[in-house]
This record gives sequence, structure tokens and C-alpha cells, in this order.
Amino acid sequence: MADSVTSLTAHVHDLLAAVMTNGLTPRGVDAAAGLHDVVARATALGPDGRWLVASGHSGLGGLAVAQGQVDRGLLHFDAAVANGFNDCVAFHMPLVRPLHRDPRFRALYERMRVTPADLDEFLWLHREMQIMARDAQQATVDNIGRLDTGVTLFPHAPMPTREPNTPGVLITRLDLAATQTALRQAAVKADLQRSAGNVSLSLIDDSWDHTRARHDAWHADDLDTRREQAAAARAFVERPGIGTMLIPCPPLGSIVYPA
Repeated sequence: MADSVTSLTAHVHDLLAAVMTNGLTPRGVDAAAGLHDVVARATALGPDGRWLVASGHSGLGGLAVAQGQVDRGLLHFDAAVANGFNDCVAFHMPLVRPLHRDPRFRALYERMRVTPADLDEFLWLHREMQIMARDAQQATVDNIGRLDTGVTLFPHAPMPTREPNTPGVLITRLDLAATQTALRQAAVKADLQRSAGNVSLSLIDDSWDHTRARHDAWHADDLDTRREQAAAARAFVERPGIGTMLIPCPPLGSIVYPA
């Protein structure tokens, strides 16, 4: 089957989700080799695949920096920017901030351009990633000792549907989608393990507390409803009259990464 933007987008999503779920060396997945393959195949798509080339290089840059390979990371970040990457918020993540002192990084950062409207969305996308990570941690705490066999819903705010001014926004939307998938998969895995243990209690010696389990299920449903309502309330809303002309990114170091 011939490659398409849709098929390669799905492939990048799966690679990123695997790394987020299982670490830098996910079992059975060579993320670096996969991203190199994406870069090559997306390049063959021409202009339509350029943002996927940028996505592959930004992912490879992040992997390299996380493994202490700064020179390699800078080469990939430079290639990402050359192909349209302009997420200046991502370049203020804790992982990347030590690079701010490097003149090579400052030079590639200064080449980026963004619109105020896209910058608003970049901030929202990164903030949503942080909120989802905190929600996942809280859900883990909420499920300690839970005796029912239900699966925790993990709602997320709807993805923005505005037409971005720059294709770089598509890269960060893909990062958010992969984050959503990874957190949901981790939650389902933990719930299945918990449920299996509770079923075992019931089958082995009938020590399962049915009344407590019903109460836990009701409480879990209530929490799920609250999370769903909170996610819907976080939906991105574009500010009326926000600028759509390209301007230099905010000065390096001036953006506070969403906490």
C-alpha cells in the first residue's frame, strides 16, 4: 500500500505513544529507526508530507537529547525547523531548556516564525498535556483499594478544529493525541490488573465485599462524570481578533512552560 499523509500520521502517533508508555526503548519498537523511516517516507510525499518530516526530526531530536546526545539532537531540531517546525513552547520544556545556552540552538530558534493565533494554541496544547498527566496520576490514587471491576474512563478535551496558520501546529496536535492514547492505555492496563485481582478474590474464597464494590463503582462513575465535564470545559476557544500574521517567536527564555 502506498504511503499517505493519513497512514504516516497514524504511524507517528503509534511510535510516540509507544515511547510515552514504555520509555525511550519500548519493547519490540525501535522508535528511532521508526522515526527515521517516517522522515524518508514523508519526504517522498513532497510538500504535503513536509510537516511529517518535521515531526520525525523533532521526535528524533527529543530522543537524542534525552539520551545525552546533544549534537545529534541539535542536528535533528535544525532539520525540524527547516521543514516547518515552529513550536516555540516545546523548546521551553525542561528537557530542552539546557540547550538555550548553545549558540547553535539559539540560531535555529531565531529562524522560527509563528502567528499569535498559533502561539495561543501551542500554549493550550502543552497545557492540556500537563493537565492530562496530572489527571492520570490522580486517577491512580483514586483507584487504590477500589473493589469493583469497572474500567476508568479517561476523557480528554476535544482537539482544536481551527485551521492553523502554520503546519507546525499539526505536529503538536499529534503529540497531544499520542499523549492521550498513552495515558488511556496505561489506565486501562492498570484497571484490568485491578479487576483481575478482585475477580480472583471472588472465585477463590468468596471474600470479595460486594457491598463495598457497588459503592466503589458508584464513586468511580461520579469521578468519571466530573472528569468528563472538566475536559469539555477546557475545550480550546480561539480569541476573537487574534493575529494571524507571521512574527518572530517570543525571545528564547521568555516563555514559561505550562505547569
